[in-house]
Amino acid sequence: MYLPRQLISHLYLQLLRSHHPLSPPVLILVALEPDALCACRILTALLKRDYIPHKIQPVAGYGDLSRAGEELVKPMRTTNGGSGGVVICLGVGGLVDLTEILCLSGPDEEDENNNEDDGGRGAQDMGGVEVWVFDARRPWNLSNVFGGEAITDAGGMADTGTGNERRKLRGVDRGCITPGYASGNGGIVVYDDGDIEEELGKEREAYCELMAMPEVDEEVDDFDDIDADGSESDGQADHPSSSDSKKRKSWSRQDDEDESDEDDGPPRQRRRSDSGSYIISSPSRPRRMGHDSSNSSRSVTPTSDSPSPIHPKPPSERTLRRRLLRMRRKYEGLLQSYYNSGTSYSEPISSLVYSLASELGREDNDLLWLAIVGVSSLELSGRTMSGVGVSHALEYGGSAGWGGERGERIRQIMRDEVHRLNPPDPYERDIRGEINGVIPTTARSPTDKSIRLSPEPRFLLIRHWSLYDSMLHSPYLASRLHVWTEHGKKRLHKLLAKMGISLNQSHQNYTHMDMELKRVLRQRLLKYAPMYGLDGLVPPEASGHAASREGWGFVRCWGWKACLSATDVGVIIGAILEVGPEDAPGTWDAKRLSKPALETNDDVSTESDLSSLLPRFWSAYDALSLTSESPTLLLGSLSLAQHLHRAILRTGTSLLSKHQIRHLRAFRIAVVKDGPDLKLFTNPGALTKLALWVAEAIRVQERERADTVKIGRRRAVGTPLVLAGLDEDRGLYVVVGTGGGGGVVDFAALTKRREERRRKKEAKEKSRKEREQRRAKRAAERAARDDDEDEDEDEETEESSSESESESEDEQDLRGNKHLLRNRFGIAFQEVVQETSARVRIDSFEHCVVEVQKEDLGGFLEALSFRSVVG
Repeated sequence: MYLPRQLISHLYLQLLRSHHPLSPPVLILVALEPDALCACRILTALLKRDYIPHKIQPVAGYGDLSRAGEELVKPMRTTNGGSGGVVICLGVGGLVDLTEILCLSGPDEEDENNNEDDGGRGAQDMGGVEVWVFDARRPWNLSNVFGGEAITDAGGMADTGTGNERRKLRGVDRGCITPGYASGNGGIVVYDDGDIEEELGKEREAYCELMAMPEVDEEVDDFDDIDADGSESDGQADHPSSSDSKKRKSWSRQDDEDESDEDDGPPRQRRRSDSGSYIISSPSRPRRMGHDSSNSSRSVTPTSDSPSPIHPKPPSERTLRRRLLRMRRKYEGLLQSYYNSGTSYSEPISSLVYSLASELGREDNDLLWLAIVGVSSLELSGRTMSGVGVSHALEYGGSAGWGGERGERIRQIMRDEVHRLNPPDPYERDIRGEINGVIPTTARSPTDKSIRLSPEPRFLLIRHWSLYDSMLHSPYLASRLHVWTEHGKKRLHKLLAKMGISLNQSHQNYTHMDMELKRVLRQRLLKYAPMYGLDGLVPPEASGHAASREGWGFVRCWGWKACLSATDVGVIIGAILEVGPEDAPGTWDAKRLSKPALETNDDVSTESDLSSLLPRFWSAYDALSLTSESPTLLLGSLSLAQHLHRAILRTGTSLLSKHQIRHLRAFRIAVVKDGPDLKLFTNPGALTKLALWVAEAIRVQERERADTVKIGRRRAVGTPLVLAGLDEDRGLYVVVGTGGGGGVVDFAALTKRREERRRKKEAKEKSRKEREQRRAKRAAERAARDDDEDEDEDEETEESSSESESESEDEQDLRGNKHLLRNRFGIAFQEVVQETSARVRIDSFEHCVVEVQKEDLGGFLEALSFRSVVG
C-alpha cells in the first residue's frame, strides 16, 4: 500500500491517538548513510516530543535486514506471542519484498500461498505489525506499493467479497490509502513522495489486474502461440511457460532450466543465492487475491472482448484462455520493463520526513537544518536521478548537484523555510555582507544559532582548511584543472595569481586570511574562473530576495563555537561512517576489525561487519544531535574528512598519472590493489567517492579531447566506470559501478533510430524514383511538364524537412530526459552471478556495489563487459 503525499500525517496521528503506556516501542531500521541518519534524527525528535518510546537498529545490508526481521520483527507478531507494533524503515527495503525479508508471513501463510487451489493471496496475516517505508531508491518493489495488506478481522464480510471489495472495506483503493484507512491490523505502507501518483499509473493498473486474474490450466500449444507483447505467433516463445507450478523467472530470462518450482511471489522478490548473498528475482506475476481456480477459466471474461455480432456466439474455453494469457503477458511485460529500467533516486527521505514534521506543525530550525544536511549529502555520494554516478547538474554553480530541476525546487523550498524561520533583521550589519555575497565564517552574536544563505563556492571545507587545500581537493575544480599533473597545479597557481592572492596567503587558514581578500573573493572568482572553464565554481549573482538565490548554500552558526555549512556537515558525517570515529587518521586501519574471507559454495560467510560499523553509526548519530555539543563533535571529526579526501586525491592521481584505467567494451575499469590508502577504500562509501572523482576527471578529459562537435556531444555525457578495491584481510575485491549520473545517453538506441530513419528515407527515395520512371513514360503524352517539376520540388522540400527533423530529434534526444539512462550495474551484476561460477556477495542496499572473491575478479569483469550497464 502507499500513502499519498497529501495524507503524509495520517498514520502518525493515528499512532499518536492509539499510543498508551503499554504499547510496544516503535522499531526504527536505519541505513548507514547521512540522508537516512538525518531523517532518523527528525523522526526521533517527533517521537520524543510525543513521548512515544522507540528503538533504533542500524542496518548495513540485506543480511542485517534479514536478521533484524528474524530477531526483532518476528517476535512482535501476535501469532508469535507479541502485541504488534510499528516498524519504520529509513532508507531500507524499498527495492525488495518486505513481507518475506522481515518475516511478516509465517510458514502457514507460505504454505497457503503455495497451494494451487487457493492460488495465493494478496492479503496476509501480518500479526498486527505495520511497516512504514521511507526510501529514495528506485524502482519500488510493487508488492510493497500496491500490495502489502493484512487480513482484517471484520468477520465473514471481508472474506466473501472480491479482492478489490476487501480493499475498499479497509480504506484502500487499489493500493492507495484513503482518509478512511484505520491502522492496527498491520501491513506495509510506502510513503509516496509524489512519484507513485504521477508516474506509476500504468504499473498500478497492471499489478492490480494481475492480482485479480484467475488461474487457468495453460496448455502448451495455447501458451506458445502468444508472444511477450500479447500478439499471436506460430513460433516458440522466448520466455518460459507459466505452468500450474508457477515457475519463477530471473531478470536475465536466459537460464530457464535453473528455475525452481516455488511460489510466485511479488516482483523483485529477494531470494538466497548459492554465494550466500541476496539477489533479486522478478516472478512472472504478483500474488493475486483469493479465487477458486477450478472453474476460473469459465467464470471470468476479459474486459477486452471485441464487439459482439448481432447474434453473438459464446466464445470457447480455448479462446477465453488465449485472451487471458495475452492480457497477462501484456501486464507482466509492463512490470518487467519497469524493473529493468535500472536504479535511480527520488526525493531525499530527510526532506520527506521534514514534510511530515511540517504537516504536524512541529518544524523548527533544528529539524530544518537536519533536512538541509540530508539533501546536501546526496551530491557528495553521487546519488542522482539516474542512479549512482556523475551528475550533469555539477556544471551549474553552487550546490545544484542533485536532482536537476526537481532538486533545485526542493532546495528553493528549503531557502523559503530558512527565511520564514530566520527572518533577517534590517538593522544587523551582517545583512549587507550577505547581500553582497560574502561567505560567512562567524556568528552574529554569542547566542546566534540561525541558519543563513551563503554563496558557497565549489570548494571543500573552505572554513576549516586553507584556500589552497580547499581548492586542490575540490572534485569539481580538480577535474577541470587536471591537478593530478604538474601543469594542472601551475594552472591553479595562475588562477590564484590572477585573483591577486599570493601563495603565502592561500596556504593560510581561510579564517586567518586578509579580510579584504575574503570580501572580494567571490567577485574575482566570477571574473576569472570562466577563463579556466570553471563557470559553475560559484553561484551566479543574486538580489536580496531569496527566490533569486539559485545555487546558494546553507550555513549555520553555534554562537562563537563554530560556523559550518550544510555541505561541510555532510562531508564530516560521511567521513565518520566511512573512515571511523577514531581521532588519529593514521592508526584507524590498525584498529579495524579483521573480517573472515569468503568461502566457496555453502560455506560462504554472510555475516556483515555491523559490529565494526556500530561505533561509526553512533558517533555520526551523536554528531547530529540537537544539543550544543553537536559542533564540538563535528569539529573533532574534521581530521577524518581531511584524511579521506587527501587519500582520494592521492589515489586518483596515481590511477590517472600511471594510466591504470582501461577501456573495456561497455565501461572503463580501474583496480586499486596497492598504495598507502588501500584499506581505506575497502569501505563501499569511500570507494564510491573515489570512483566519482575519477569518473568526473575522465568525463572532462574526454570532452576536452574531442576533435569534432559530434564526438564532443558524445563524450560529454560520461562513460560508466567500474572501480575495484582490494581487501587483503578478507581476500576479496569490493566493486562499485558508477554510471554517467544525470546524463548517460544510449547511443546504441540513438544509432538504431537513426538507422530506421535512414531506411525510411531510402524507401522514400526508392518510391520517388519509381514515380519519376512512371512520369518519364508518360512524359511524351503530357503537354505540361511544369506540374511534374512542381511535384519534384515539393518532394525535395519534404526530404530536406525530414532530414532536419531527424537532426532535431537527435538533438532533442541528447538534451531531453527520455533517453537518459539509469545505472543498471545492479542488474548486470546479478546476471553475471547467475551465468558464471564467480563467488560474489550482493548484500549492499546500493545494488551497484558487490564483493567478489579475489581469484574470480578477472572472469567476473570479463562476463560483465558483455552486459548492458546503463538502461
